[in-house]
Amino acid sequence: MPRISAATIGEHRAQTQDRILQAVSRLSRAHGIDAISMTDVAGEAGITRTVLYNYYPDKAALLLAFTERVTQYFLDSYERDLPADASPADRLRAFIRLQLAGLLAHPHPGAADLSATLGPDAYQQLAEHVAPMQRVLVGILESGAFQVTDVEATARMILAVIGAERVPLISGTLTPEEAEKLVSGFVLRALGHG
Repeated sequence: MPRISAATIGEHRAQTQDRILQAVSRLSRAHGIDAISMTDVAGEAGITRTVLYNYYPDKAALLLAFTERVTQYFLDSYERDLPADASPADRLRAFIRLQLAGLLAHPHPGAADLSATLGPDAYQQLAEHVAPMQRVLVGILESGAFQVTDVEATARMILAVIGAERVPLISGTLTPEEAEKLVSGFVLRALGHG
């Protein structure tokens, strides 16, 4: 029986989940999400595979939990780092900057490859977990400051432009600052704002 290092079983479970998700974060930065296995995660977290499977029954469930954590981190950072009186253009720049930082911090395959890895059901659940980030972008686009005819389609296109910089960022071809300048400039010009 493993030792419980917290005051309660609930605290111990929360600490273990945190260690597991931190392990996923470290491994995803080093190898990419698609290359890590449950065995890798258990080893990195300092637990057995059996313990890991008690928390997450498969890689899809683990990646969904990790995505939920990354999404919450993004939302918290966006709200914390942005002045209340920020203009819509500043909000869009902040959104792009944080998305690019997330791509670099948590490398992952593109949507098609991730869908093939996870399967359609888990991929759909993953899409639902990242929906709050898309809602932030939609809110920015609905501010009236931009020339947008179809907000949902425009949001998808902006996310695609951000995603297009994944490989240059991860490979080091572009710095985060260079990628932010390129993407923000392109998007703002496309929206009639720059």
